[in-house]
Amino acid sequence: MLFLLFQIGQDHYALDARQVSVVLPLVSLKQIPASDPWVAGVFTYRGQSVPVIDLSQLATGQPAQRRLSTRIVLAHYPAPGPDSRLLGLILEKASEIMRREPSEFRDSGFDHRNAPYLGPVTDDSRGLIQSVQVHDLLPPDVREQLFPAVEK
Repeated sequence: MLFLLFQIGQDHYALDARQVSVVLPLVSLKQIPASDPWVAGVFTYRGQSVPVIDLSQLATGQPAQRRLSTRIVLAHYPAPGPDSRLLGLILEKASEIMRREPSEFRDSGFDHRNAPYLGPVTDDSRGLIQSVQVHDLLPPDVREQLFPAVEK
């Protein structure tokens, strides 16, 4: 399997490349009033409004540093309805990929109930790399705000 690597602070993380639609440079975002501080905003991508979250701010309370390697990664998110939607993730140093077998990841040994998106870990020359589960990124109230169910 392929993983997109990125950093939060000095720590390394991996996102399953099958969850990634496209990696974009940072773009201007329209703010979403009355949303959590880690909800960075929304922009239009190929005619679709895409909400964007700052994963660094979600995890640590500190916004991602704006640098050349900071990207918006559009990930497939399981929103209400039959199809997935795109969710933008602001990720620092999102410029490298890694190949690993699922069996090379192991339980981190920590209870991540306050960060359910944190998955198993693997070792690498950079140190410990933790996987991030896109489907567990948004708490229910934020998911409902960003992806309201469409009435038929």
